[in-house]
Amino acid sequence: MTRLPSAPAARRSPHGRPVRIGPFSWPLRPRSAALCLVLLAAVALLMALNMRIGDIPMTVGQVLGAITGDGPEHFVVMELRLPRALAGALAGAALALSGAITQAVARNPLASPDILGVTTGASVTVVAVIVAAGSTAGGPSGALSALGIPLAALAGGLLGAVAVYLLAWRGGLDGYRLVLVGIGVTAVFGNVKYWLLTLGDVNDSSRAMVWISGSLSGRGWEHVHPVALALAVLVPVTLLGTRSLAVLRFGDDTVTGLGVRMNLARGLMILAAVLLAAVATASAGPVTFVALAAPQIALRLAGTAHPPLLVSALTGALLTTAADLLARTAFSPTELPVGVVTAILGAPYLIYLLVRVRREARP
Repeated sequence: MTRLPSAPAARRSPHGRPVRIGPFSWPLRPRSAALCLVLLAAVALLMALNMRIGDIPMTVGQVLGAITGDGPEHFVVMELRLPRALAGALAGAALALSGAITQAVARNPLASPDILGVTTGASVTVVAVIVAAGSTAGGPSGALSALGIPLAALAGGLLGAVAVYLLAWRGGLDGYRLVLVGIGVTAVFGNVKYWLLTLGDVNDSSRAMVWISGSLSGRGWEHVHPVALALAVLVPVTLLGTRSLAVLRFGDDTVTGLGVRMNLARGLMILAAVLLAAVATASAGPVTFVALAAPQIALRLAGTAHPPLLVSALTGALLTTAADLLARTAFSPTELPVGVVTAILGAPYLIYLLVRVRREARP
């Protein structure tokens, strides 16, 4: 007679001991935990190096001292440089986490929040607001820059995602259909965006193009707080949905046979991904390729079956912070938008993914 394992042994994961909080539990993988610590240290170091740069050059030691000290350096670091560094790191983390969820739900390594209509929807509304403000009031005001543009980006990102979701729904949410509909809606929104740019004044259109490229210039605490709040709320929620993501990588029949409410699980995780991407885009603009590349890099670093959420978020923060540092130093004193750097670095990686997916699809 075969002896069944005891309850504690049955709950033990081959990848590590499970962490249990009340009725919830998930496996703790030592490799992923070590990666999180290494990535967190790397992000902190790159942020410190980034905060050295400016009209008042500083060493890393002076930057760290200014955070806890007083004087003009404290104001420069805390009010001008730290918000920019934090906005980039947090926006990268939110985009990467959104990308990890999207790729797991769609079961496609080429899926990202860009195909959910978030970034293009945000771009359309921001361009519309800038062009309308420039034509009616002689130019966008400071209040519009501080409040109107982030709110317009957030609203546009959510509306774009809702449009993709509704068009892709056919008695359920299929990952393949979601990707195809998202590509089509993104193309339409992209053409509308460029049409709006032709209607605006040259100065307003140039200003809109800077935002569309994804820029961290002039970021303040008002751009940091929304992303930090979104991550504080949605990271625990997405971690609780890790098991659903692990199951969703199988076929629909298998998922249904395991007793998972497939459409509900997909809908909730896609909603979390949309909110994360919309808030990140409202804060830093449409920083491209981070949501696409970071989960796949994290997948290979962690050696897991699907993109690990925390490792993906920290990888996204590292990529965005490194890209911002490169954007500020590569052609100094000229500063590039961070989105331009991520696009240049991400395009070859996209080509690699396309070739790899095609090779794996061959019999």
